[in-house]
Amino acid sequence: MTDQPATVSHRRVLKIALPIVLSNATVPILGAVDVGVVGQMGEAAPIGAVGLGAIILSTVYWIFGFLRMGTVGLVGQAEGAGDSDEVSAWLTRALMVALAGGTALIALQPLIFWAAFQLAPASDEVERLASTYLTIRIWTAPAAIAVYALTGWLIAMEKTAAVFWVQLVMNGVNILLDLIFVLGFGWGVAGVAVATVIAELSGAALGLWFCRAAFTRPAWRDWPRIFDRARLIRMALLNTDILLRSLMLMVIFSSFVFIGARFGDVTLAANEVLIQFMYITAYAMDGFAFAAETLIARAYGRGDRAYVRRAALVTAFWGLMICIGTALGFALAGGWLIDLMAKNAEVQDTARVFLPYMIAAPLLGCAAWMLDGIFIGATRSADMRNMMALSFAIYWAAILILLPLLDNHGLWLALLISFVARGVTLGARYPALEAAAGRG
Repeated sequence: MTDQPATVSHRRVLKIALPIVLSNATVPILGAVDVGVVGQMGEAAPIGAVGLGAIILSTVYWIFGFLRMGTVGLVGQAEGAGDSDEVSAWLTRALMVALAGGTALIALQPLIFWAAFQLAPASDEVERLASTYLTIRIWTAPAAIAVYALTGWLIAMEKTAAVFWVQLVMNGVNILLDLIFVLGFGWGVAGVAVATVIAELSGAALGLWFCRAAFTRPAWRDWPRIFDRARLIRMALLNTDILLRSLMLMVIFSSFVFIGARFGDVTLAANEVLIQFMYITAYAMDGFAFAAETLIARAYGRGDRAYVRRAALVTAFWGLMICIGTALGFALAGGWLIDLMAKNAEVQDTARVFLPYMIAAPLLGCAAWMLDGIFIGATRSADMRNMMALSFAIYWAAILILLPLLDNHGLWLALLISFVARGVTLGARYPALEAAAGRG
């Protein structure tokens, strides 16, 4: 055993978390540049096409987000147990899933894009340009999904600085090529797509290089081990549970937007502005949730309850500090942020009415977000799925009761209630998680 409980220090948590926070900060910049360069064409359709195409592919690729979360838990536990062969073998299995999934998306692209345009219809010109964008980008689906697997492996190995560099290089290449292909060569929407293709290939290649230690052991291509039935079943069950949990969470957030549309364009826009605050909180929280994932995974690999508890407490402390900080920031600067994002006076005024809910959101959601990381690291995916299902039911019960009485206030209260429900239900399962870690 290489780690001791005392080594789960605040410094170690920050070393894992801060590169993730910094890498997340680069994501909005890329989106702004994508829109900005096509905006220079002087037409609305290219902007809409890039936005629509990016959302479609982001949603499709997001389905494979389980690959990052599942890989962290499985690799981290193998590392904690000192099983270097499995550390390598799990990466191969994850990359195989990425290859199979990406290939399936390429094969099914006509059906996927048709369904997407049925769900989100646009003008003929926007759909034509979006189709061009999508049919170029889809060919790097295996590489884009592989980045999830590679990122999960790097997080499990506490190499989050490498994750930062992968994200920075991907976004940097994308931005540079956007400028060259669109503004320099005049390739328009196709230029944005080609830039993203090259960026995704660059990110996957760099990720593989950072994961090169996994390929120094013969186990990465030990096919009887790779295709071991018990391990494959464990991976499939884990990933299925995480996918189901994530789908329910996505339905909650999507329904929040769709239901909010009932209250008119101004309220819908105000809700959308405030939800951006949630993304700010999520970007800041990710690093500490990821730290919980890898440290809890190692604790489980060791079979050490004391290590589990120490890892949970230290990462939760920093998660709470982030949530208090963001809530305080929203309370002090929320009005300014609203005015920055929305220039319409009605939207600004309406957003201010509902701002208190967004101030409360980080405080009420903190437990749920940190416990997600803890349960992912412990690979307690059945608990995550079941508690999410319970919270999902509580959310819809709150919608049915509060919406007729309080309109948009009821919608916001239902969302906050779902956060509390997730935190309480997962918290109730935490003692079993700790007990299952092994010796005390």
